[in-house]
Amino acid sequence: MVNYIAEPPGAAPAPAVQAEALTVVRGPRTVLRGIDFTVPRGQITGLLGPSGCGKSTLMRSIVGTQAKVTGTLNVLGSPAGHPSLRTRIGYVTQAPSVYGDLTVRQNLDYFAAILDPGRTAATRRHDVDRVLADVDLATHADALAGNLSGGQRSRVSLAVALLGTPELLVLDEPTVGLDPVLRRDLWTLFHDIAASRGATLLISSHVMDEAERCHRLLLMREGEVLADDTPDALRTRTGSDTVEAAFLHLVDEAVATGRQKETTR
Repeated sequence: MVNYIAEPPGAAPAPAVQAEALTVVRGPRTVLRGIDFTVPRGQITGLLGPSGCGKSTLMRSIVGTQAKVTGTLNVLGSPAGHPSLRTRIGYVTQAPSVYGDLTVRQNLDYFAAILDPGRTAATRRHDVDRVLADVDLATHADALAGNLSGGQRSRVSLAVALLGTPELLVLDEPTVGLDPVLRRDLWTLFHDIAASRGATLLISSHVMDEAERCHRLLLMREGEVLADDTPDALRTRTGSDTVEAAFLHLVDEAVATGRQKETTR
């Protein structure tokens, strides 16, 4: 069971995400091992680590779709998964979540109507046009989603998440399979969303050069958080030139610590 700590009246806004002793057990395996971390508001936090380290499980926990979660997990001032968060969070999974037999615009029209059925058709149309421009798919608006490339379908999923200007965007490896120019353009968009709209972004990746584009980093390995800090602080702390070198340094430290514990038992 996930616990929740209410904010005292008049207190400063809490972080966008705050976790304490967050644990997820799936079958015989403990996927997340009692981790603590925060995601500051209005910034881009990178969630980095090798495949299988628990990044996707952590993201599902934040958006409220992960089962068997224990510990404390607050999201935008409410417990993770609370109904009030549904229109405040945009979530993009690794697999594109679009209907292949609908056009790009039809997909967005459909999800815009579900997101807020009370909005006028003109308002929804304006929102759809905005996100099509954001992800550079305006010229493909009338193409069937099933006929798009994998990278284009991923951009449609991102456009769906941007509908309604969410306060928190949770993006699970959104740049996988994209060419360098499009990756650059999307990261420019992510920074614009954080700077001009005040939104918070949590972006997972296993590509370490993307870490340099983040305001803050959560480095994960085997269900644990090795570091929760800024890229500059991590480089300084480990005496490294790059975040990748800093991550490898922290992994070596963790392995050495684990061996020491084994030998003292």
